[in-house]
Amino acid sequence: MIGAAGQIGRAAVPALAEDGWEVTAASLGGGRDERWPGEVRAVRLDREDGAALAALLGDGADVVVDLVAYGRDHARQLTGLADRIGSAVIISSGAVYEDDRGRGFDTQGEPDGGPRYPVPIPESQRTVAPGDTTYSTRKVLLERELLAVGDELPVTLLRAGAIHGPYCRSPRELYFVKRLLDGRTRRVLAYGGRSRFHPVHVSNLAELIRLAALRPGSRVLNAGDPQAPTVAEIGAAIDTVLDRKTETVLPDGPPEGTVGDHPWAVEHPVVYDMAAAERELDYRPVTGYVESLPETVDWLTGQLRGRAWTDAFPKMAASYGTGLFDYAAEDAWLERYDQGAS
Repeated sequence: MIGAAGQIGRAAVPALAEDGWEVTAASLGGGRDERWPGEVRAVRLDREDGAALAALLGDGADVVVDLVAYGRDHARQLTGLADRIGSAVIISSGAVYEDDRGRGFDTQGEPDGGPRYPVPIPESQRTVAPGDTTYSTRKVLLERELLAVGDELPVTLLRAGAIHGPYCRSPRELYFVKRLLDGRTRRVLAYGGRSRFHPVHVSNLAELIRLAALRPGSRVLNAGDPQAPTVAEIGAAIDTVLDRKTETVLPDGPPEGTVGDHPWAVEHPVVYDMAAAERELDYRPVTGYVESLPETVDWLTGQLRGRAWTDAFPKMAASYGTGLFDYAAEDAWLERYDQGAS
């Protein structure tokens, strides 16, 4: 397993080990999780070093699980070793899809750039063009390169939704948890709180990896939880976990600057069709979004204890900026909102 020390690997390694696989957990730091069975072998691997990957494979592996593959170079590393790999399971992303007018995740900042996907999105939905310019285009390039070799290397590509659970480097749930810990009793959610961005818990993703390892094949499958709640429902569920009450203000329009913005802020629903995974892998989710929240919230609370959120989650700060918690702007907006309502 490549990239095993990250969020997905922490869950996927034990899922495979408990299924009887001999697991070599490779990561840049070579670390291991305390919950991994003792027989799991943890090794150092620089994902960019093709020679090191070839040396690690040695005479071969029944399955290679790559959690960090990205772009043409990583794909060609794997296809170049196809004679030593029985099959592969690769993490891709639901961000690869575009709608019938060519709108996708990369166009959301443009006027009328928000994609309008079918609900739910099947794997047959068109994708962005492959390329080297964005996360989405590079994931498509990865997919195309891997699928092009056909039976020479059976590859299951899992198009993951919004990954959540403990050890996430950019946890969307932080948006609500931090506000509650800071004593905020009101919040503003754009688009009437109706935004839906299909989540997938790490344990469900690990289950899909486990099943795909058992049933090799060349295919693309969506990876999502059994539910795709609205952002308003997510906020209410986190309120319940922390036993807090929050008034939620729901303007119909888009965010006004930072006000109303949040990590799930899509105008139109993004919901993935899980029928193919159920049919081809006999996939059944391990958990649901709401059921998984207590563990996630407890982990987030612990990470925030005694330190600034930007120190606890620097990657999230870099991705979203500090505007997620611009309370002054939100309070000024709410004051105007209250005056207008009266």
